[in-house]
Amino acid sequence: MTRKVSNFSDLIQRVTASCLLHPLATAAAAVKEDDNSPYESEDNRNDSEEEENENDDEYEDEERLVGPLKAFKVKQMEALMEQVFETVSSMKRAYVRLQEAHSPWDPERMRSADVAVVSELRKLAVLRERFRRSGGGGDDDGRRKGRRRGGGGGVASVREVVAPYEAVVEELKKEVKVKDMEVKNLREKLDSAVALTTNGSAEKKPGRSLSKRKLGIQAMAAVPTPELFEATMVQVREASKSFTSLLLSLMHNAHWDITAAVRSIEAATASTDKFHNTSSTTSIVSAHHAKYALDSYISRKIFQGFDHETFYMDGSLSSLLNPDQFRRDCFTQYRDMKSMDPTELLGILPTCHFGKFCSKKYLAIVHPKMEESLFGNLEQHNHVQAGNHPRSEFYNEFLGVAKAVWLLHLLAFSLNPAPSQFEASRGAEFHPQYMDSVVKFSGGRVPAGQVVGFPVSPGFKLGNGSVIKARVYLIART
Repeated sequence: MTRKVSNFSDLIQRVTASCLLHPLATAAAAVKEDDNSPYESEDNRNDSEEEENENDDEYEDEERLVGPLKAFKVKQMEALMEQVFETVSSMKRAYVRLQEAHSPWDPERMRSADVAVVSELRKLAVLRERFRRSGGGGDDDGRRKGRRRGGGGGVASVREVVAPYEAVVEELKKEVKVKDMEVKNLREKLDSAVALTTNGSAEKKPGRSLSKRKLGIQAMAAVPTPELFEATMVQVREASKSFTSLLLSLMHNAHWDITAAVRSIEAATASTDKFHNTSSTTSIVSAHHAKYALDSYISRKIFQGFDHETFYMDGSLSSLLNPDQFRRDCFTQYRDMKSMDPTELLGILPTCHFGKFCSKKYLAIVHPKMEESLFGNLEQHNHVQAGNHPRSEFYNEFLGVAKAVWLLHLLAFSLNPAPSQFEASRGAEFHPQYMDSVVKFSGGRVPAGQVVGFPVSPGFKLGNGSVIKARVYLIART
């Protein structure tokens, strides 16, 4: 009996709670039970009017909130755009510094400018991501749809952030490729030097062992030495002979009057000689010795300005203002460039100091009329004048001579004391301790009465007392 009373009390509590929680539903149900009282429609209308008033109040509240929110977003966007313009300006300035670091070549300035450019690009990527997140990239529905499709916009933004790093990686890959080429060339030279040293130990001829020892020194030297300068001068002469042979063969193919060309070279040499002049129209060079006159012409042009630290391409005086540092810099450049292919180097840095030297000397050696006669056009000449370097066989052969002379010049300004250059004059007596005849005489000795017809290449006196003889073309005294 007690249990039944308790259950009944629980039931009353539940019904009471339901009525308190749902009064309208209870009233509506009661009205329906009373056969639809006429007061029903008025109550419903009052309720709907109250709901509409509440909705209007809510809309007004929203409008009052949206106005300041839009103004805040506009201010936020203006601040963001100011940051974008500032970042773009900073990136432009960093890029200008990067370009300036290329000429003259300054690795430290280049690295710092490159870091600055990449840093500004990263800032731009961050600002773009902020713009997208702030709602500038589209409406809310579009963003929700983008998120439902799998976040494609996020992938695009990640790609934009990664793009600057990918560009830097590509540049680093190019540098690694150049370094790999240098390592390969150095290994080949090391192998050849070891082989020459091994073979030289078995040789009994002092002359041949000396030449092999010079090549070994050239491949292994860590400091500038007179022996290294001598070995490099041998390379200059070999490269000059090769280029001269190619130029002479092109002249023959173009049906040049070689004798007339030689006479013009002799006349140009005589006009620059202070101690000798000739008005003779007869050439002193025999037909089969035309290569020596052409070699003389090339050597005179390419060695012009050798005594100046930049071949007089500018007015630099670094060798006088800071000689010790300048000597170290020259030898560092020599070691860096010695194993590099000049074509590959100029493909990367066409307007470096070496590139300007090549352009200047090519235009001095190969006259436009000469090039047009040899090749039928001025394509290479126009390329060089525009600051570029053609990939032709002829120009590649010229680059061999230019690189050899450039390396010799770097070594000359690396040595202390620097080598002194000298050249034989036309009509001068032959001195075997300072001169070497390009024409070999029977018996290996120069007969008496021979004088210098014209100089072929200069000589050098080194700080250790050794002499690199000047090459001359001898003629009989008349």
